[in-house]
Amino acid sequence: MPRGAGAMKGLMFWAQSTVAAFGGAGLLFVAFLDSSFASLPEAVDVLVVWLVLRNRAAAPYYVVLATLGSLAGCLVLYWLTRTGGEAFLRKRFAARRVERGMAAFRRYGLFAVMVPSMLPPPTPFKLFVLLAGVSGVSTFRFGLAVVIGRLLRFTAVALLAIWLGDEAMAYIKEHALTVGLGLIGLVLLGSLGYLAWRRARLDSAGAV
Repeated sequence: MPRGAGAMKGLMFWAQSTVAAFGGAGLLFVAFLDSSFASLPEAVDVLVVWLVLRNRAAAPYYVVLATLGSLAGCLVLYWLTRTGGEAFLRKRFAARRVERGMAAFRRYGLFAVMVPSMLPPPTPFKLFVLLAGVSGVSTFRFGLAVVIGRLLRFTAVALLAIWLGDEAMAYIKEHALTVGLGLIGLVLLGSLGYLAWRRARLDSAGAV
């Protein structure tokens, strides 16, 4: 077994043992680590599936805990770049990736945080979290983007666990990008619906 694969297997064993011992609190902690100091690709998805399969009725509880843990971890990185600035960011990512990320952030704003939060690895989600701090985005707007993205992602994972049972994780691994793109489509449709509703309301108010 490759050294990296062995290390990742060990981390997953630790994460699952933590959740087995502490339940929802363990999930909260693992989600926090994954979004801040550690990198545990798919670990939170796996743990959400595992917990939901053990207790389907508690699925909303696990979704909320995974989202809150991820939000807390993201806020740590966000505040680091708010205080450390762009120099902190450039020490940890290649210049080309930083420039591309900043271009995407300037063009799409908070969607550049929300969209990667719904996509599977190797999407560089943490890069966009750090860029939000450098760009001076307000904490509330940043947190809202993360919560919406993560809540949609973990809700989708929990629903797949309920619908597919033990096959859920295999489906997620095989169709992760499709699931992520579907969630993005829902966000876009919701945004368009909101804009249409707002415009209709303004038009009706102007007609009075």
